[in-house]
Amino acid sequence: MIEYHDAEWGVPVHDDQKLFEFLVLEGAQAGLSWSTILRKRLAYQRAFAGFDVERVARFTTKKLDRLMLDAGIVRNRLKLESAVKNARAFLRVQEEFGSFSEYQWRFVDGVPIQGGIRSKQDIVPRTAVSDTISLDLKKRGFNFVGSTIIYAHMQAVGMVNDHLFECFRHAPLSGKSKRRK
Repeated sequence: MIEYHDAEWGVPVHDDQKLFEFLVLEGAQAGLSWSTILRKRLAYQRAFAGFDVERVARFTTKKLDRLMLDAGIVRNRLKLESAVKNARAFLRVQEEFGSFSEYQWRFVDGVPIQGGIRSKQDIVPRTAVSDTISLDLKKRGFNFVGSTIIYAHMQAVGMVNDHLFECFRHAPLSGKSKRRK
């Protein structure tokens, strides 16, 4: 968790493969702890073809049956089916916008929002922006993309900087930015 916090969490991501990875992992995390998912991350990379969205979009029922036997990942059929469904929707978004990054980052005008977190009491599970993205993703055929999951995704991929002000990662990630709406 420390390494993830110090090196990845909150760093802006514009790579579609990495964005897909975080969507899959955030969906898998629903109802579980993030530390559980981080411990299983390598198994997820293996199980989901290195998060190659085109390959995941072609996963069959047989492939999902095999994944249900993989103790290295969360063996929840709905979450596994969701990853495949989301891969197919992800490809449609890429086709429409040129990249998933272009689609996703337009919701924050391409600039990370500064959460303004002074204490743990300031932490929120969702925002108006995550509500908007969640609804739009659902309209586009995604699932396991509720507002709380999307807000966690936004934090993970640096669309919002929710490092506490006192955290050594806050300042380096607060460059060109805007305040939370």
